[in-house]
Amino acid sequence: MIRAGVIGATGYAGAEVVRILAGHPRVTLTVLTSRQYAGAAFDQVYPAMSGWVDLVCEEFDYDSICDRTDVIFTALPHKLPMEIVPELIRRGKKVIDLSADFRFSAPDRYEAVYQPHAAKDLLEQAVYGLSEVNTQEIKRANLIGNPGCYPTSVLLPLIPLIQHQLLEIDSIIADSKSGVSGAGRSPALTTHFCEANESFKPYKVDGHRHKPEMEELLSAAAGQAVEITFVPHLLPMTRGMETTIYARLTKPRGHTEIHNMVVDYYSDSPFIRILEKGKYPDTRNVRGTNYCDIGFAVDKTQGRMIIMSVIDNLVKGAAGQAVQNMNLMLGLEEVTGLNIPPFPI
Repeated sequence: MIRAGVIGATGYAGAEVVRILAGHPRVTLTVLTSRQYAGAAFDQVYPAMSGWVDLVCEEFDYDSICDRTDVIFTALPHKLPMEIVPELIRRGKKVIDLSADFRFSAPDRYEAVYQPHAAKDLLEQAVYGLSEVNTQEIKRANLIGNPGCYPTSVLLPLIPLIQHQLLEIDSIIADSKSGVSGAGRSPALTTHFCEANESFKPYKVDGHRHKPEMEELLSAAAGQAVEITFVPHLLPMTRGMETTIYARLTKPRGHTEIHNMVVDYYSDSPFIRILEKGKYPDTRNVRGTNYCDIGFAVDKTQGRMIIMSVIDNLVKGAAGQAVQNMNLMLGLEEVTGLNIPPFPI
């Protein structure tokens, strides 16, 4: 069995990693850490996990954690992982980091939107964990920078279209909406029930920090610099994310041609579901799963594509993709522990 530890297990992303690994047939959870809940049983923090996880949350300690794990998930706020991951890597551990600390290949891009980077030497060996796109690199990696939820929902539908030069890259507008859990578990006024309930609003319109993350990957796919317009919104629901992307086509193309190309691109990707013409994705259909559902329409009058995707922001947008990356890193079947039927209602 693979011994797994989760550092920062009581935040929403960390708890979701714990939930998925608790049902993983090849993994034994051995260590959970939490600064706030050290000494408390995990199922006291999350009673739903009673009978599934009997571990007590611990303080972080290198020796204790490394002695009992083969793979470690770091589900901590940005800046903290860069301080502890170098030592975990030095001790021979496989690490999947769910923060932004190892998502960028160049430290200046990270520092422009976050803070000074304390482990710049690791950025060159870290692999951006977009599972369906960087599959082969992930299989050889020791350190994964797990993508953000917004980038996952934008990049998965866009990258095949950009690689096949179907879109004018200066015309891309991404309009995304996220459930409140995307803001994390720490209390904040904007995610207070009375502020978020029955409310739908954009935020960080003048520059969300996930935008440079997307542009780095899109530029690599296009072979030239790509800048997009990205506007995130907050939805009054717990989990789920929907992205609608608008872009001009490089030349007239029919729905069937584009559909077949995208289906072919993702033919070996079990968690990508491409919808038929006239069917559009719904967050309800991916809730609790690692699926990304993609649909699109062609506006022939305007020469424009409308591309839509949905994910569960806590699963495919965070913990599920992290476990998918672990499977790839350790030579397991990609779907192991993740092939969970969606809720029908």
